[in-house]
Amino acid sequence: MGFERIDRHFAQYVDDGRLPGWSVLVSRGGEVVHASTYGLRDVEAGAPVEDDTLFRIYSMTKPVTAVAALMLYEEGAFELTDAISTYLPAFRDMQVLAGGTAARPKLVPATEPIRIWHLLTHTAGLTYGFHHVDVLDEIYRNAGFEWGTPAGLDLAGCVDAWAALPLAFEPGTEWNYSVATDVLGRLVEVVSKQSLDAFFAERIFGPLGMTDTGFQALDAGRLAALYTPDGRTGKAVRSDRMGRAILAEPRYLSGGGGLVSTRSDYHRFARMLLGRGSLDGVRLLGDRTVRFMASNHLPGGADLAAFGRPLFAETSFAGVGFGLGVSVLLDPITTRTLGSAGEFGWGGAASTAFWVDPAEELVVVFLTQLLPSSTYPIRSQLRQLVYSALE
Repeated sequence: MGFERIDRHFAQYVDDGRLPGWSVLVSRGGEVVHASTYGLRDVEAGAPVEDDTLFRIYSMTKPVTAVAALMLYEEGAFELTDAISTYLPAFRDMQVLAGGTAARPKLVPATEPIRIWHLLTHTAGLTYGFHHVDVLDEIYRNAGFEWGTPAGLDLAGCVDAWAALPLAFEPGTEWNYSVATDVLGRLVEVVSKQSLDAFFAERIFGPLGMTDTGFQALDAGRLAALYTPDGRTGKAVRSDRMGRAILAEPRYLSGGGGLVSTRSDYHRFARMLLGRGSLDGVRLLGDRTVRFMASNHLPGGADLAAFGRPLFAETSFAGVGFGLGVSVLLDPITTRTLGSAGEFGWGGAASTAFWVDPAEELVVVFLTQLLPSSTYPIRSQLRQLVYSALE
């Protein structure tokens, strides 16, 4: 049976129209043990998913930005406890939302500065407009931040705009998924004196041989189209409004969600993490730094169910902590899924996912293009299929 179960299971998603197509790769001990594709990268054109198909990886960009920041940290450019206002002055004198409405918020001065560690762990008090959970999310939407950014703003402009908005909570006191990694990307720019795309290309993608990864899809013919579920039928429907953005040269370089990549490219990035910062003789990070990155940094060893905001305080996050730019599995028994304590990874908004399991020397990369990622339990099903196939 083995890994063929993955193909049979997810083929059903394509055959009944829930997904357009997908690509998966599993490696163990540095050797590929399963790789397959199924379905179409462009349903309307009848173009199949192929090994070199380009996918929007959205928040799988975040671990790349975290690695970039940690490379600078290793060079002594900053300490993780530094206030980000030292490098991004707009974040001085922040206010915290203490009640009220989006139109008339009640604010109090923050007593704790946002520190670089807070950005890496999503404990800065920032948010995303697309959460639709509390007042601050609405404030972000009213400022033009939901699934995109206001026209004309580059990364520096967006960071200044976020700094002018209140925080959801005192930095370090809660976990909330947010634009924190985009702010971290701006920190990389300021400290390195390079644009984020240039830093990625020169310091990460070039050395690792990730030739197809970047902030723009340069080969439109290989790009998978983007889809959303039809509210009535559940079938995947094309979404050109959001999907075409990756084809244009970006003004806003999103370290939190802006990259396009291929299965093999992202596999190389993940293998570098499995190799504790090294791949094929190229070292990006030190062994101890990667172990530090992949450790749970939530206070008191808490998991996301206990430390996260209400959106994240759900059973799927029980037993899962958060490191520096990646989630960390603390206890597979608590999560009720197969896995290994200490594995780490993340996913993207278009239902993509990856994880690294040092105990099993395992890397898994799954790519598809369906927004939002919460539509189907793809990630948990992938986990049970992968781990039950291991010998």
